[in-house]
Amino acid sequence: MARVRAAVRRSHATQANKDRAIIVGDIELDISRRSVRKRGVTVHLTPKEFDVLHHLMANAGRPVPHQRLLSSIWGPEYGEEREYLRVLVNQLRKKIESDPAHPVYILTDSYIGYRFRDEYA
Repeated sequence: MARVRAAVRRSHATQANKDRAIIVGDIELDISRRSVRKRGVTVHLTPKEFDVLHHLMANAGRPVPHQRLLSSIWGPEYGEEREYLRVLVNQLRKKIESDPAHPVYILTDSYIGYRFRDEYA
């Protein structure tokens, strides 16, 4: 019974989290509307850009490995196509960073993956 109650509790928590917005610094990602705003200004993203940003922001402060990002965004058959991520992250940085050459939000963890700035940094 305890396992069933825990599973129900987790499913309700997951459902509640699907509709909330994620805010880190000046960036606000509204999950239900699939919109992104920086300092109150709407930032237009492609569906893949939004998915990558959502995945990174949902794990803010923690490194997300290349392979996990690739397989969660493009599908399980992808995992070694890191150039896809490089291009997409470069495009995202141009759209949300003040200075894409010196990113503040989307950070690179060498040989591991990418990390979105911690909410408390």
